[in-house]
Amino acid sequence: NLMEILKNLQQRALLKLWKKNMIKLLIKILIIFLFTINQSLTEENMMILKLKDGEVKIELFSDTAPNHVKRIKELADAGKYDNVVFHRVIDGFMAQTGDVKFGNSNSDDFDLRRAGMGGSDLPDLKQEFSNLPHDRGTLSMARSSDPNSANSQFFICFKPAPFLDNQYTVFGKVIEGMEFVDKIKRGDENNNGAVTDPDKIISFK
Repeated sequence: NLMEILKNLQQRALLKLWKKNMIKLLIKILIIFLFTINQSLTEENMMILKLKDGEVKIELFSDTAPNHVKRIKELADAGKYDNVVFHRVIDGFMAQTGDVKFGNSNSDDFDLRRAGMGGSDLPDLKQEFSNLPHDRGTLSMARSSDPNSANSQFFICFKPAPFLDNQYTVFGKVIEGMEFVDKIKRGDENNNGAVTDPDKIISFK
């Protein structure tokens, strides 16, 4: 009869509406889930380099240079970069730091004349060269003439340095606070950028 037909139609309409709302709800849940995962992955690849003039936000490229990123994080988590000086700073080029052996101004081993010759107790890393360019704000690993000699030292580019591309491992980039990097004390250009009374990393986390 007519009442039953209307009842069935109403039930179908309600079921259809329920399915539509459920699909919308599931899509919302999925978006929130993906956003949360993406945010946690983003946070995992972010670090704060605290300098005398302010905090510098750095994005790490774990996909491109996984072993170098792992090393930087490992040393930073252990507080090894805290109080390490920027021993070599060349205006218009880059600021080099990260000698956790001779460059730590709070350590008994601190020796400014030898800063740049040391590294961590961990083994040297195999190069992870890539097509990522050495742009302004790029973080890249310092090394000797051996491509597989990067250990703990790194540099931040003041300006693009394309002549370094594919020869040094790029592992990160400044995304905020580059103006504080620009204020790092410069060195003597006639002495390969060696800095007297240099600025230092306050913390790296």
